[in-house]
Amino acid sequence: MMNVPLTIDLVLRRAATQYAHVEVVSRRPDKSIHRRTLGEVATRATALARALIGAGIQKGDRVATLMWNHAEHLEAYLGVPLAGAILHTLNLRLHPDDISFIATDAGDRIVMVDEVLMPLYEKFRAGCPAERVIVVGPDYEAFLAGAPADVKLPELDENDPLGMCYTSGTTGKPKGVVYTHRSTILHSLSSALTDSLGIGRASSLMPVVPMFHVNAWGLPYTATLVGAKQVYPGPHLDALSLLELMETEKVTIAAGVPTLWIGIREAMQKEPERWKLQPDVSMIVGGAAAPEGLIRDFDALGLRIVHAWGMTETSPLGLVSRLPPEAETLPEAERYALRAKQGVPPPLVDLVIRNEQGEVPHDGTTSGEVLIRAPWVASKYATADTPERWTDDGYFRTGDVGTIDAHGFVRLTDRMADLIKSGGEWIASQELENALMGHPAVQEAAVIGLPHAKWSERPLAVVVKRDGMEVDAAELKAFLAERFAKFWLPDAFDFVTEIPRTSTGKFKKTELRTRYADWTW
Repeated sequence: MMNVPLTIDLVLRRAATQYAHVEVVSRRPDKSIHRRTLGEVATRATALARALIGAGIQKGDRVATLMWNHAEHLEAYLGVPLAGAILHTLNLRLHPDDISFIATDAGDRIVMVDEVLMPLYEKFRAGCPAERVIVVGPDYEAFLAGAPADVKLPELDENDPLGMCYTSGTTGKPKGVVYTHRSTILHSLSSALTDSLGIGRASSLMPVVPMFHVNAWGLPYTATLVGAKQVYPGPHLDALSLLELMETEKVTIAAGVPTLWIGIREAMQKEPERWKLQPDVSMIVGGAAAPEGLIRDFDALGLRIVHAWGMTETSPLGLVSRLPPEAETLPEAERYALRAKQGVPPPLVDLVIRNEQGEVPHDGTTSGEVLIRAPWVASKYATADTPERWTDDGYFRTGDVGTIDAHGFVRLTDRMADLIKSGGEWIASQELENALMGHPAVQEAAVIGLPHAKWSERPLAVVVKRDGMEVDAAELKAFLAERFAKFWLPDAFDFVTEIPRTSTGKFKKTELRTRYADWTW
């Protein structure tokens, strides 16, 4: 058989020929709509590659982006690795000091910055090692126009690095993860499968997940590979702007964290007839668990939530929750319970769950740590030496605790760091959170363990009520008592207007623990 390298130039050539007329839609900061074709994107990405080489970028150099979701960012996704360099997306939601640390740790040589984000860049510019900044606007257009036509593009190897992202740093300093051409293309192929994310040429895909977060879950690469229409919202992530874009661009698949979909649910429930969306829009949810109540609410609105799970270290696709044919005949409650789980591994992903006794049985109750290996799972960090994150037989230790059932569905019950040890027994905070968010009056809920003189730790629930609805601690405790052992029930409930989140949409439990450090029972 031919040994054809799996490299980004294959994707670009296909975009320039088979998919030359497919649209790439971007919403600009002024809310105007900009349209470009994949053929134009491919041409401009090639010009970007030549311009970078002409500017002195060599194979293996890091080129960073500080940008929203739009066509120019897609050009960087394709053009930077075409030049043999490594695309490094910077998280614009981090503190400037954190961005400076990450850019320095990565060794970024050039930074591409949206014009509207220059004030943020100026806050960490002094601590950034980059030799040059390219402002996306007239400066970027001039950079492309000046690309030398006689520059020879490098020969790419499928094991060459293509991209780089940093972990969210919830348990320490962020760590860099490097993706290769081979891992990215295999990840894209698996993501596109019908029983995976289901992206094809007939799709209109709106990645709301930021392009600076795990390469927007790899979706720009997947969509370009298969020729799907791409719809980018820019900085406008409010529910009304997203719904308008979904309607006008006939979006069939959208992807983002639960926080975004909660806002869309509220808007659609208030005005159910306002937006004429495509039937059965798939809403890929990752970054945090989607409560069963949210899944049911969207079914009633004609949209279908599809759970997915992954990490920066897994590119990120590790699990997808799509019901197998045999599950369609299950009672409704069991079907929803399955859909609320994180799902099954897509093809080429080998996932096991182990505890002290070994690999856990597929009984849906025995828990252990989730271990994963696949062609797109990292085998090490870029600069951090942490061999303990990998097992002797080659699995990555995710730090997630979960179970696996007879259907092969994985349910993540908690992060190992977030488990609550009470009286010698474990309590899974995430299970309590998901249950609380199933109450009609609860919009969000986070549960943390706080020190207790007698029990070591006891759970505190921090709750945000839905607009216009009332609920008290006694009602919520009774609601939980229907499904959990008595010792699992939170000893206290604190009602707040907002729960702090990380830049990737997860509950920021480190901040909650600090906030409630002086709590007394």
